[in-house]
Amino acid sequence: MKFCVLGSGSKGNATYIEHDGAGLLIDAGFSGKELSRRLALAGGSMDRLVGIVVTHEHHDHIHGAGILARKYGIPVYLNEGTAQAGAKRLGVVESLHHFVTGGLFSVGPFRLHPFSVSHDTADPVGFVVESGERRLGYCTDTGMVSRLLLHRLGGCHGLILECNHDPQMLTDGPYPLHLQQRVRSREGHLANADAAQFLGDLLHVDLLHIVLAHLSDTNNTPELALETVTGYLATLKNGFPLPEISLGCQDRPGKMVSL
Repeated sequence: MKFCVLGSGSKGNATYIEHDGAGLLIDAGFSGKELSRRLALAGGSMDRLVGIVVTHEHHDHIHGAGILARKYGIPVYLNEGTAQAGAKRLGVVESLHHFVTGGLFSVGPFRLHPFSVSHDTADPVGFVVESGERRLGYCTDTGMVSRLLLHRLGGCHGLILECNHDPQMLTDGPYPLHLQQRVRSREGHLANADAAQFLGDLLHVDLLHIVLAHLSDTNNTPELALETVTGYLATLKNGFPLPEISLGCQDRPGKMVSL
C-alpha cells in the first residue's frame, strides 16, 4: 500500500491511496480540475480510482466528490447522515453507496472501517483502510480523542492525524471569540499538544509513517506543529526508532509514502 496527502487544510482535503494498481480517494475537497492535477503530480491517475469515500459534509472535504463521480463514473461512499447533510454540495451521483458508521465495507481491494469522531457535522467519521498486510489510519477533523479512536487507530502502519492549531496562536490571532471557541471545543479541531500525546499512545514498533494534517494557516505553523510532535515523542522511552513524520500541505501534494 502507498498513499499521498494531496492537500490538507481548511481550503481543501484529499488523500490518495493505492494498492495493486487500484486507487481510492478519502475526501475530495478541491475542484475536479485541481484534484486531477494534484493526483497526476503524485503519480496517480483518475482511471485507477475505484471509489471516493467521504468523512463529512463540510465544503473542504466534499466539494469535488460529485464532480469527479459524474465526470469519471467513480462510485461515492458516505454514511446516510453525511449524504443528507451534503446533498446540495454533492449533487446527483449515479453510483452512490451508504455505509454504516462502525461497519466494515469494501471498495475494490480496500477494506474500510469507518469510526465516529467528534466534529460539528451530521455523522463525521475517520477511517482505517486495510489492503494486503497494511493498515492506514485517517483522522483529520475531531475536537477530542477517545478510547474509540485509540482502539481503532492502534496497530496501524501509517497514520494521517490532525494537528490543527497552537492554542496561544489561536488566542492571540484574528479569529473572533465564537470561532475560537468552536475550534477549541470537543467538536472542533485538535491542538498540536493533544495530537502529540495521542500519537505517543499510538506508537508501536510497526508504525512506519505519520502525516500531520489539517494545519491551520492562521493559528499554526508547520515548524511549530512538527517541533511539538517530534519533541514530545522524543521524550518517550519506547525502545525502538520513531516513525518518519511528514506534513500535509494545503497548496501542494505531499510525498508518496510506501508502507
